[in-house]
Amino acid sequence: MNIRSLFQKKTAGPAAGPVEYIVAGLGNPGSKYENTRHNCGFMAIDRIAEQAGATIDRLKFKGLTATVQIAGKNVLLLKPSTFMNLSGQSVQEAMAFYKIPPQHVIVLFDDISLEPGRIRIRTKGSDGGHNGMKNIIYLAGSQDFPRVKIGVGAKPDPRWDLADWVLSRFSSQEQKKLDEALEHAAGAVTLLLQGNAAEAMNRYNG
Repeated sequence: MNIRSLFQKKTAGPAAGPVEYIVAGLGNPGSKYENTRHNCGFMAIDRIAEQAGATIDRLKFKGLTATVQIAGKNVLLLKPSTFMNLSGQSVQEAMAFYKIPPQHVIVLFDDISLEPGRIRIRTKGSDGGHNGMKNIIYLAGSQDFPRVKIGVGAKPDPRWDLADWVLSRFSSQEQKKLDEALEHAAGAVTLLLQGNAAEAMNRYNG
């Protein structure tokens, strides 16, 4: 069974009832940052929304949101509009409103330690040097966030400025690998929502 058919079978359109999980993709708002390496979290959330038959266009919690049902769970999809380094403001506001614990907040973001096309799932841990995750952990006072890290590759030259690198765009060859990674990220989120973290890591960790 492919990932898309899994979503089609498990998704029942808009959620009916209280939100049980938050799935947040990290990035920077605005056309200037579209399709940059640092916006992989946004891309992954858009892919999940597409597969769930939703559009993330409701302004709430300092971000854009949609409420859907995935794998039988009522889920808030969230794209913080606070810019990356303040992602926690948006995530924490949504968590407080719905009274959602960190264990039910899945965060998707870019990782320079992974090559394009690879993803890595963790159920908790440090920020790993990622400023968006760092702000979420700081404001929530917890590291117990499941996360899906999406590879964007390391700087090709150590002399490159890191900010310039993560705000660069993918090559056409990398884009093909990224597309597969986004599909895998969507599949991993579904398994995490089902409580199958071990299976998600076994199937998708690169």
